[in-house]
Amino acid sequence: MIEELLPRPVATAEAFGDPAGEPVPFPGEEHLLAHAVPARRREFTTARACARRALGRLGEPPVAIPYDTSRAPVWPAGIVGTVTHCVGYRAAAVARAEDLAALGFDAEPHEPLDHTGVLHMVTSAEERAHLAELAALRPEIHWDRALFSAKESVYKAWSPLTGRWLDFTEATVTFQPRTATFSARLLVDGPLVDGVGLRGFEGRFLVRGGLLLTATTVSRVRGAASGADNGPDLGAVRRIRDGHPLARSRGTP
Repeated sequence: MIEELLPRPVATAEAFGDPAGEPVPFPGEEHLLAHAVPARRREFTTARACARRALGRLGEPPVAIPYDTSRAPVWPAGIVGTVTHCVGYRAAAVARAEDLAALGFDAEPHEPLDHTGVLHMVTSAEERAHLAELAALRPEIHWDRALFSAKESVYKAWSPLTGRWLDFTEATVTFQPRTATFSARLLVDGPLVDGVGLRGFEGRFLVRGGLLLTATTVSRVRGAASGADNGPDLGAVRRIRDGHPLARSRGTP
C-alpha cells in the first residue's frame, strides 16, 4: 500500500504482521531494545527489517539503523527515510538525498481519536470546522484520525530539515477528498530547501483494510513544489504532551 502514496524515487517495504518466534535484533541494534517490552521488540525489529529491505532496493547494504536523541531513525549518509508502525502494520520508505530532501509517512488504525481532548490539542477551530464538513461529505472516513496522521507524516519530513519542534498548532491541514490529497499551510517560517523557503506542502492519504496511511515528501526541484504527478511534497506538525493517551516519541524509532 505504501508505494501508492510515494513518488518513483522512493523505495518502500511493508509488513502486515511480525514473524513468529522471538524477534532477533540486527547486529548493532540490540542496545536499543535492552529495556523494551516484547511488543515493542517485535514492532521495532519488523519495522527495521522493512527499512533494510527498502534500502536494498536502492542498492544499499544492510546496516544497523539507530535513532537520535529525538528517537528519529538515523539513516546512512546520502539517504533520507521514514519508518512507521501501528497494530497490524509496519513500513519504511527511503530515497537518495539527491532526489528528495525529506519524506514522512504515517500509519494509523482507521478509528476515531480516543479522546475528545486530543482533537482540541491537535486542531484549530478552523480545522475542526473543516472536519465537520468532511464528515458530512464522507462519513465513512475518520477524518480526525486522518488529520492527526497527516501532521505526523509532515512532522517526520519537517524534523530532519530543521532540527526544530513543530507544534500541532503551527500548521493548518486541509483535505481534498476527491483526489485523496491534503495540504498543510505552515503558520511559522519554514526551512530553506535548495535556497527556497517552504511555506505550504502537499500530501496523499489512503484508507484500506482497517488502516489509514498518509505520506508527504520534499522535492529537490528548485523554486517550485512538485505536482501531483510527481508525488506529494511536504506538510507539517507533531507534538503530543507526555502522559496523554496518544503520547509517543516524536520520531518513529
